[in-house]
Amino acid sequence: MLTALSTTIIHLIQSIGYFGIFILMTLDSMLIPIPSEITMPFAGFLASQGTLSLPLVILMGALGNVIGSLVGYYIGSVLEEKALLSLIKSYGKYLLISEKDYIQSEKWFKKYGNGIVFLARLMPGIRTFISLAAGMFEMEIKRFIFYTFLGCVLWSGVLTCIGFYLGKKWENLGPLFNKFQDVILVLLILAIGYFIYHKIYKSKKDHSI
Repeated sequence: MLTALSTTIIHLIQSIGYFGIFILMTLDSMLIPIPSEITMPFAGFLASQGTLSLPLVILMGALGNVIGSLVGYYIGSVLEEKALLSLIKSYGKYLLISEKDYIQSEKWFKKYGNGIVFLARLMPGIRTFISLAAGMFEMEIKRFIFYTFLGCVLWSGVLTCIGFYLGKKWENLGPLFNKFQDVILVLLILAIGYFIYHKIYKSKKDHSI
């Protein structure tokens, strides 16, 4: 399936150039599994051949990501907080999530939201979901766009430049990013494990008092 997707991505960029990059990177940030790890390095390869302009490739990739992120932001913003809190109250105990956890998360996001949005845009697997949280916790739209754009420019720039300098060997990036995603997955599992342990330990401690 990945091979077929790669072929589609390559064909689209070859056919309509910068607009193809823009479309693919927009979809990438709309929670649609279009890997930017293929889109941008291939576009960088084309730039190395003189077919495309390196700065324009990076710009179109970043702009596409920002537009797609705004869709995710909007989806997050229209989620009713009361309905969400009601679901947490009813079913949160099965996921070890309480209303207090949600409120604390909202405060934490509002306090450190700028850095969270910027850093999340540089993390495969997480970068496409941060927009939902930003919308849900009502991050100021101007700040969201600014820090999203900064992160997306850096992400697109790195991937594009790697493809540019690797030339025809740009496809070798795939296995490397798969390994990086595995590392992130392990870290997330450990974080979730710690969270669960903390919640169970705290619950037992509260009951013992």
